[in-house]
Amino acid sequence: MRLDKYLKVSRIIKRRNVANEACDGGHISLNGRVAKPGAEVKPGDIITVRFGERESRYEVLSVSEHVPKAEAADMYRTLNV
Repeated sequence: MRLDKYLKVSRIIKRRNVANEACDGGHISLNGRVAKPGAEVKPGDIITVRFGERESRYEVLSVSEHVPKAEAADMYRTLNV
């Protein structure tokens, strides 16, 4: 699955165009490398999201095209920074 779509489906970022802009702006890293919106995401990957001084890290647990809002948080695990 594309990184921008994963960020939206998992609700780490609420809108896909915001996820796209964050990737283009260099705010999103996938496994330690700055990632483009079209980068492939698979279970086990580590996503780092940086906005200003705040940095959040997530481990991808599952990838699914459609997930109910209540189950979106089950797609990833938040890691301590």
